[in-house]
Amino acid sequence: MNGRPVKHSLTLRGHRTSVSLEDVFWTAFRDIAAEKGVAINALAAEIDAARDVETGLASAIRVYVLTHYRG
Repeated sequence: MNGRPVKHSLTLRGHRTSVSLEDVFWTAFRDIAAEKGVAINALAAEIDAARDVETGLASAIRVYVLTHYRG
């Protein structure tokens, strides 16, 4: 398992952005999106809209993933 973040591009509300997450978080994030029946970009946009302006998108995704699996 590699602990280094991997950068991927996402499209949020028509704009491309890059997010760096560790492989384990990318896998979990994709699994959650598939479980919910939504595209990964749609789930990222939902998280982006709900996050505090002081919180980075990558951090918000990590917290979302952790919260999902803890709940």
